Amino acid sequence: MRILALITARGGSRRLPGKNILLLGGKPLIVWSIEVAQGIGEVCDILVSTDAPEIAAVARSAGALVPWLRPQSLATDDASSVEVCLHAVNWYENERGAVDGLLLLQPTSPFRGRDTLLRGIDLFQAGGRCPVLGVSPARSHPLWCFRVQGERMIPFVDGGGLQLRSQELPAAYAINGAFYLVTPGYLREHRSLYGTDMVPLIMNEPAQSLDIDTEWDWRMAEAMLSVRNIEPE
Repeated sequence: MRILALITARGGSRRLPGKNILLLGGKPLIVWSIEVAQGIGEVCDILVSTDAPEIAAVARSAGALVPWLRPQSLATDDASSVEVCLHAVNWYENERGAVDGLLLLQPTSPFRGRDTLLRGIDLFQAGGRCPVLGVSPARSHPLWCFRVQGERMIPFVDGGGLQLRSQELPAAYAINGAFYLVTPGYLREHRSLYGTDMVPLIMNEPAQSLDIDTEWDWRMAEAMLSVRNIEPE
């Protein structure tokens, strides 16, 4: 099986400027995602899609394939992840041959482990190559969530409410952004990473589901490193 690992790293970041190459644990943030995919037999290449020369240079030094800078039309706030993925996989298959899967690894999830990637690839193979998405236990259970209507709180989900005890709540999961694996054909047909046939890759370890978007998230990542030795497995 040939799987193309794709790391998307736009240069612009309003909430945390330059985050993709900020040093976390002594190495640029994007390098965490490059290193975790290296040495996996099914991964034929690790391609980085970026519009920023400085990110490209860091990624190349870490061993990633960076054959071009992303077109500016795909580097705006309005550019979709799907269009960025299609641009990358279409180029790769035209230049280096067909792949069985596209593995999207966002650099803002630095603590996913290699064993998690391998579990996801196994699920992809066993599940008939249906989309596999990383999920984690929901931080706020939907049955305990509310909407505000006037001056009243209304359960967001029918049948929900604080009268439900925690042991009565069914397990609930949220997509964490750390792992997406789809076939190029699925991506082209549905123009989406999601579908009704999604297979969950459950990540129970909180660190693996961390998605760095703000300075607060960055401080959380540094705190995690200070209390335990986190390295790509």
